[in-house]
Amino acid sequence: MSTAMSTPGSTTTHPRVVVVMGVSGTGKSTVGELLAAALGVPYAEADDFHSPANIAKMSAGVPLEDADRAPWLDAIGDWAAGRAGRGGVVSCSALKRAYRDRLRAKAPGLFFLHLAGDRELIAERMAARTGHFMTTRLLDSQFATLEPLQPDETGVTVDVAPEPGVVVERAVTALRQAPPAPA
Repeated sequence: MSTAMSTPGSTTTHPRVVVVMGVSGTGKSTVGELLAAALGVPYAEADDFHSPANIAKMSAGVPLEDADRAPWLDAIGDWAAGRAGRGGVVSCSALKRAYRDRLRAKAPGLFFLHLAGDRELIAERMAARTGHFMTTRLLDSQFATLEPLQPDETGVTVDVAPEPGVVVERAVTALRQAPPAPA
């Protein structure tokens, strides 16, 4: 079986761009960085694509609306499109199918790694982190908005209860079993 991304010893000619998705606090940044390192591809942090207005809104505990997210998703999609055929990992909540469709419109062939966990675990993790604009006040709205991956979407859901290294190992295994990215 061919691997979907370049990994040590891989002969894949079309490495995938992976979107690490899920609600805030699932470890998208941590897992994304580790996964990118394991695959030998660049990592991009979706938070860096937000406008100052979006960050101010979320810092104030106000959920973003779809109109707020559109330019952010387009910027992430542009980054992913620029990595097509070369691979990359980007974190992005991508909570709604429509958001993932918008990303795929810019960058077909994306592989979505949905980091999932129960609300209590995620709330504990969010409460323990410092220096992030997303507050636990928005966690309920994130879970309410979340539309899990559908059977026709390329990707995998991985439980975040284990430590990040285990999550990354499971993600790499899923990528190896995935069909190759389109040319």
